Amino acid sequence: MSTVRRAIIGDIPRILELLVQVDMVHHNGRPDIFRGPATKYNAKELEAIIADDSTPVFVFEDGGVIKGHAFCIHKQVVDDSVLTDIKTLYIDDICVDEAFRGQKVGNALYDYVINYARECGCYNVTLNVWSCNPGAMKFYETMGMVPQKIGMEKLL
Repeated sequence: MSTVRRAIIGDIPRILELLVQVDMVHHNGRPDIFRGPATKYNAKELEAIIADDSTPVFVFEDGGVIKGHAFCIHKQVVDDSVLTDIKTLYIDDICVDEAFRGQKVGNALYDYVINYARECGCYNVTLNVWSCNPGAMKFYETMGMVPQKIGMEKLL
């Protein structure tokens, strides 16, 4: 039976494995920026992230196997002179183990995050995606996301 649930401390070893896969996608696309193989967070940092309600982490589990994760961050700018006070849920990272891609794991994680954001009273869900990751861009577009802003660079 498959389910999406909040991550627990016992999930950290598997989450670390998935974070290496995320890093390698970015490293392969932009080795000038991303080291590889590496993880964005270490085990101690993950413990703090998982324990913090402002940074919920969700995992897709099927038959006792974690096949993917979604890291989120609650964001809200308050009393800004230009921006409104909307609540946003930022998707910091979604990863589906490469062995389980094409099995709708990403869809289940994304749908869960969207429903969670609605329940929390968020106005929108946002994320960043690297242009060197066209698979992710296509996935998010298929899920109904549209560009909000575009980051640009000039290499020197």
